[in-house]
Amino acid sequence: MTAAAEEEQPGGVDALYPFLSAPRPGDPLAGHAELLAEVRRSTVDKAYEIIELRRRIVEREAARIEACSAELARAFASGARLLAFGNGGSSTDAQDLASLFMSAGDGAPELALPAFALTNDSALVTALSNDVGFEAVFARQIAALGRPGDIAVGLSTSGDSPNLLHAFDGAHARGLLTIGIAGHDGGKMAKLSSIDYLFVVDSPSVHRIQEAQTTIYHVLWELTLAALARGGPAGTATTDLGGTAR
Repeated sequence: MTAAAEEEQPGGVDALYPFLSAPRPGDPLAGHAELLAEVRRSTVDKAYEIIELRRRIVEREAARIEACSAELARAFASGARLLAFGNGGSSTDAQDLASLFMSAGDGAPELALPAFALTNDSALVTALSNDVGFEAVFARQIAALGRPGDIAVGLSTSGDSPNLLHAFDGAHARGLLTIGIAGHDGGKMAKLSSIDYLFVVDSPSVHRIQEAQTTIYHVLWELTLAALARGGPAGTATTDLGGTAR
């Protein structure tokens, strides 16, 4: 379906963004039809851009995402804890990722999993940054908290953040399962041998990268929960990368 055809569908862009539709008489935006049309086109183009990006990722990475989910399920079943980290916007994604695993999916408390974001403690983050150096801010926490069999998940849009690179090396050396979610071409993260699973969102847009990265870790979470709920390997579940595991 084309973007133009989608716009004509009931409940399409008009339903999501009614202010982009043709303004009514007296509307203060009535004299800006050309601007509104451009914003409308831009909104639709961005929606189709992220849909296509997700489609490319599922075609390339579905099997590895399922395999990674199987590893996550096995690790959690053995008592693992998940440590998530990232910088800037990726730090909030790391916090979201940790909160997903900590939540009791569908109200089932037995599915609440131990997961922590390494940027939550501002006193600790600033102390390590000031006293040791920002490059060590995650590696030091992993050295103190990480146990063999635990899980380390790092997110970056560039893949080049030195503190993530040090964190992955330290986590791998301590026997943690390491998972990276990067953007562009994977950056320096793609060259590390210390990352067990690396998922790269190949887009030049930071906005689309973060949208697709969010989808990846939501699917990892859903597949992991599904595997733990049925007591079987996560690899037998399927997903469309739109966030639906079945």
